[in-house]
Amino acid sequence: MGKVKITQVKSAIRRPADQKKTLIALGLKKLHNARVMEESPAVMGMIRKVEHLLKVEKA
Repeated sequence: MGKVKITQVKSAIRRPADQKKTLIALGLKKLHNARVMEESPAVMGMIRKVEHLLKVEKA
């Protein structure tokens, strides 16, 4: 399993509550916040749910 860098590039304002909770679960609280995480099925599922708010790169 590799690593993936995720950066929040769009706001969570006016988004459904489950998408806001998913961003928090990924550790993203503010715009342009970035995290490097293990590429596991659980993490990839969360990324897929809010990919329209994120920029995803291989790390």
